[in-house]
Amino acid sequence: MSRAPKHPTLPQNDDAGQQAARNSQLAEARETYDWTVEVPTLPGVPLAKEVPAEDKPTIAWLFKVLDVALKIVENVIAVKLAGGDDPSEGGASARDRLGEISKSVESIRGKVDKSEDGGLLGKIAAVVGPHLGHHETLMGHITELQDMANTHRHTGSAGATLGDYDALFKAISLPRIASSFMEDDAFSMLRVAGPNPTLIRNIRALPENFPVSNAQYQATMGSADDLDAALADGRVFLQDYAELTVLAAGSWEGLPQFPYAPLALFAVPAAGESLHPVAIQCGQDPADHPIFTPSDDGAGAWGWQMARTTVQVADGNYHELFVHLARTHLVQEAFAVATHRQLATEHPLYALLRPHFEGTLFINNSAAGSLIASGGPIDSIFAGTIVTTQQAAAADRLAFDFYERMVPADLAKRGVGPDSKLANYPYRDDALSVWGAMRGWVEQYVGIYYPNGDSDVTGDTELAGWCTDVIENGLVKGFRPITAKEQLVDVLTMVMWTGSAQHAAVNFPQATYMSYAPAVTGSGWTASPTAQDGHSKPEWLEMMPPLSLAAEQLEVLTLLGSVYYRMLGDYRSNNWPYREWFRDPAVVDNALPRFQEALTEVEAEIDERNRHRRWEYTFLKPSLIPNSINI
Repeated sequence: MSRAPKHPTLPQNDDAGQQAARNSQLAEARETYDWTVEVPTLPGVPLAKEVPAEDKPTIAWLFKVLDVALKIVENVIAVKLAGGDDPSEGGASARDRLGEISKSVESIRGKVDKSEDGGLLGKIAAVVGPHLGHHETLMGHITELQDMANTHRHTGSAGATLGDYDALFKAISLPRIASSFMEDDAFSMLRVAGPNPTLIRNIRALPENFPVSNAQYQATMGSADDLDAALADGRVFLQDYAELTVLAAGSWEGLPQFPYAPLALFAVPAAGESLHPVAIQCGQDPADHPIFTPSDDGAGAWGWQMARTTVQVADGNYHELFVHLARTHLVQEAFAVATHRQLATEHPLYALLRPHFEGTLFINNSAAGSLIASGGPIDSIFAGTIVTTQQAAAADRLAFDFYERMVPADLAKRGVGPDSKLANYPYRDDALSVWGAMRGWVEQYVGIYYPNGDSDVTGDTELAGWCTDVIENGLVKGFRPITAKEQLVDVLTMVMWTGSAQHAAVNFPQATYMSYAPAVTGSGWTASPTAQDGHSKPEWLEMMPPLSLAAEQLEVLTLLGSVYYRMLGDYRSNNWPYREWFRDPAVVDNALPRFQEALTEVEAEIDERNRHRRWEYTFLKPSLIPNSINI
């Protein structure tokens, strides 16, 4: 379907002939979009059996990916040259081949752009351009660039220094986190504004397996404070990585890898706003894992750095497997498949949701076949065996509770809402602003097509079928039939949020923070320390990944975290020449412009907040939120 219908209708408002046409279209769609729970790399997770042609990448998306991929390979070659090697491709310089690919991409881009120039040439290009082999050529370039990166990647490993990790960044700028990740302030910031900003929770009592003493608490927070008083006052917060205990330790090229499942305690001072680290236990059993406390110098300084590294390794796993893959990519696929199968293209909710699924089936299929497959980046960079890693991601997806994960409900459940003692929480504040703007847009949109309120909702047979498919085949926990207009607004907001803002919040920090392996990575390379005192910087560095894996991590996460395609509020067809998606005057003349204006206001709010933040938080700026999970 090239564009949304000009006048979408609910099925109960159509005549018999129109309803028959809808049913015929849906029957065909169900042949095209079918469920499977038998993808080997994601056992039991409902996914699309195949990726239909309509869901394959657009040429516009391929250009975005190639722009980043070219920069990555330029960086790979620059690192090799800095090390004294002159990489070649079948006898020719890799730099020359990279230049040839770049020229090819620009040539195709110029031909494609002619469609926007008007006149006869433009009209011809608009009609035939996508069918002249450009798509296949660009896909081939992506494959070749990937092969070049793999072939010429840095191969050093033993005895790495921080300078060696820094030197992996040549054509790509060294991330800011490289100069600050060893600071407690940066460590605390990552809990509330990093790749995994939704795990931190308020606690009123310590877990039984985390026996932090008042003396240990006061060693960090000062003798004027008290652990029991801070707990009662709501100023104590926990990050618990117990879910990672299911990972069995893997190995890479004969070297053992170490998954960690630590607990980390934080507190806000009585007159403060921000988290301070209080204690880390490097594993779940206190009998095996003593408690570490912050130390800037002296005997315990490097032990504290090692304890923080166990948290950062755990955070990398928790982020990538659960927060990113399971709770955005895989959850969104269930709604994408159900929407195609149950909502006719004439349905107003199909028109609303379809752009928020663009690219999702394709990128998920690619991830299942390569990223999280045996021999893929997750297998090498992350600590668990690939089988237990796959099982953990699948189990987390099936445990995702739809209503509990709505932003206001999630914040309340974790005790970190706007009224909590955690005043400095950039993700929360920006998320609530974007959620509010998005919900306002959905409320207006639903009001146009469901003017009679709840009765229109309960009379919508296609909506009822959609709910049943999500529950029975999509296996989305907690999902239930929709019986009220306000409930429908909340559900649609959550679906759109998951595929746009929530994914942006956890995807784009991959390039900003996770591309630098010493700051966040997926595996420890030595066992966690069993005592805080007596460690050295070389021992800490031994926990870091081999340089070849750090280079692979840089490349993969820079790509995943740098492709910005179709920003929130910019609704276009995914068919050439990408015309405006909505056509109903009630939408394009009123509701949509109001949403776009609301997003502009949110952008200004976030810019103002960032003026007062030590660490700028940009991941939920509307101008940096794609409409859909397309990378």
